[in-house]
Amino acid sequence: MLELFLPMLERLGIIVTVAFIITRFRFFRELIDQKTLHPQQQYMAILFFGLFGVIGTYTGITYDTSSSLFGNVVYDLGESEAIANSRVIGIVAAGLFGGYRIGVGSGLIAGLHRFSLGGFTGFACGVSAVVAGLISGFFHKKNQPLKLKTALLVGALAETVQMLIILGIAKPFAMAWDLVQEIGLPMIMANGVGSALFLLIIRNVLAEEEKAGAIQAQKALKLAESTISYLRTGLNSNSAQNVCKMIYEEVNVSAIAMTDHQTILAHVGKANDHHQSGEPIQTDATKEVLHSGKMLIANHASIQCKIPECPLGAAVIAPLKRRNEVIGTLKFYVRSEKEISNVLLELIQGLNALLGQQLEIAEAEKSKELAREAEVKALQAQINPHFLFNSLNVIVSLTRTKPDRARSLLIALSKFFRQNLSATTKTWTSLSEELKHVKSYLLIEETRFEDKLQVEYEVDESAMNAKIAPLTLQPLVENCIKHGIKNKDGIGKILVRIMEKENDILVSVQDNGIGMSKEELSRLGEKRVDSSQGTGLGIYNVNKRLEYMYGYTSTLQIHSEPNNGTIISFVIPKNYQEDRYE
Repeated sequence: MLELFLPMLERLGIIVTVAFIITRFRFFRELIDQKTLHPQQQYMAILFFGLFGVIGTYTGITYDTSSSLFGNVVYDLGESEAIANSRVIGIVAAGLFGGYRIGVGSGLIAGLHRFSLGGFTGFACGVSAVVAGLISGFFHKKNQPLKLKTALLVGALAETVQMLIILGIAKPFAMAWDLVQEIGLPMIMANGVGSALFLLIIRNVLAEEEKAGAIQAQKALKLAESTISYLRTGLNSNSAQNVCKMIYEEVNVSAIAMTDHQTILAHVGKANDHHQSGEPIQTDATKEVLHSGKMLIANHASIQCKIPECPLGAAVIAPLKRRNEVIGTLKFYVRSEKEISNVLLELIQGLNALLGQQLEIAEAEKSKELAREAEVKALQAQINPHFLFNSLNVIVSLTRTKPDRARSLLIALSKFFRQNLSATTKTWTSLSEELKHVKSYLLIEETRFEDKLQVEYEVDESAMNAKIAPLTLQPLVENCIKHGIKNKDGIGKILVRIMEKENDILVSVQDNGIGMSKEELSRLGEKRVDSSQGTGLGIYNVNKRLEYMYGYTSTLQIHSEPNNGTIISFVIPKNYQEDRYE
């Protein structure tokens, strides 16, 4: 038995080769991933595993029952000859991976081939090949991973059944009995181990590929996370320089470069003495990638370097796309084409796709910011013509009776409108300037309402340098007068408070006016409110600007009760001020 078992194990080396080759086929990867194969892939799988079984037959060892001698060459068999082989391994693999159909199909191919070789076990071995496909198909589990123990047991079981079929079908029985006694146990053990070995090799090969792919994906994601802060500004020389530097530190290549449509934006690594940023694109290969939008591998001649001793012997040039439009290229330089591996190409493709997405995000954010700024400018430009007319009427009425007062009001009105005009060209102003604007407005309104309006200020001077959007406070004060105090009996009071807190600056405007109902309060600041007294557009605009500038936590907080006044407040985060303006 040992005389046969050791040669059988030696021949299992063929399994290593076949297992590695089969991992290259797409249909087998589909089987491993437990996906449904289309008919063409099924036929390919049946043919491949069937040929695997045929190879197992040809690499077997012949045994002559009349002389009890083993041979090495398998061609035509005599009536007393049989084959100790590993045919069942290919059939068992077919059934375990693909199910009944592929297992039985592979068994038919391997079985018919074995029957054609002759010998007194030819028919029995042909039948047992088909039975092995049925047995292994029974153990096929579509939604469960295949275990090594299962492959070992199924391989041994299929070979055991073959021995039983030989005993039951092969004639004469005495020769079949002698054959089974001699080769049965070694074949059962060898084919069981061979089936498990086949699965183990496939697992290891695929696991290594998945591990390598995972490492490259992790590296690409890490690089994408590191570069996103630079690409937010778009594709330019500064962002390109920083991105190339980060990629060069992580990827084992000779140099990294980025271009736009006309210029080399950055070059980091070897040959930076003559491959310099700011120069126009020279190579036809780069121009071809910009034109075609497809990745290209350039050899030393295609790089078209004018320096003979240049260390850059080859390059992978990938297109940088934004919304499917090529806007530049990303180049990976190596010393020679031999260094361009499939792993490197996959990394380049993944990283290139991520950088393209970042550029799309940058464009979207820029468009959003431009739209936001345009909206802010439009909101800042709003001036109520009624306020102008009322103010001029008040000033006209005072020109004879109180000329000094009229002069003061004209100065206040001039300052007010000067602030409105300057607000259309600025996104930010200081709380100090904004408060001056409010005081100019209220000076005019106090004159209009004569003794019916009183204004107080509670201000922390330490908070006056904080930044705020122009025309934020004035609409809040105007809202107090128009909707809270104008129709109130008695004296109307307004308190403007600016207080510095631990982490925020609190800004509030309070009145003792007529207040509002809960229904009115729920809609104010969230949308336009059409009513006989106004639209609520001013409050809505202020609320939206605060949200744009500082975030949702700084939106207006409004508290009001009917006949009990209204308080409108918001906060300016100190950290935001420091990050943006220091």
